Amino acid sequence: MKRIVVAAGFFAATVAAVAADDPIAARRALMKETGKQAAAGAAMIKGEAPFDLDKAKAIFVTIQNTAVKAPPLFPDTSKQGGETAALPAIWDNKADFEARFTKLGADAKAAEASVTDLASFKTAFGGVGKDCGGCHETYRLKKQ
Repeated sequence: MKRIVVAAGFFAATVAAVAADDPIAARRALMKETGKQAAAGAAMIKGEAPFDLDKAKAIFVTIQNTAVKAPPLFPDTSKQGGETAALPAIWDNKADFEARFTKLGADAKAAEASVTDLASFKTAFGGVGKDCGGCHETYRLKKQ
């Protein structure tokens, strides 16, 4: 778990440095890392990777961090460019967009606390995944 925390700290510092110069690149990097963690969780659920309680909890910590770090990475100056998949609806509904991150962070924190085994991880991961999917459905350009 200690290595995961150190790696997460290094990643966070890197994202913060990039964010100042290029918020689109920073949010893409943040979401990519979060996606990697979600993929690791999905692999445990599918039986493609062994269940590991420390890793399961670390996934939810990553998501909590993303929920805090992501909203500032959507300033008005980042509506276009940088291969962004962000829809204009983000800036039209900024309060809802930010509220979704608040809910995501709270749900991920509760999930981290509730996970004790694979069964509880499946339940918690599914709920947090719905938060992610709902936001992507509303505020992210669909890949074609």
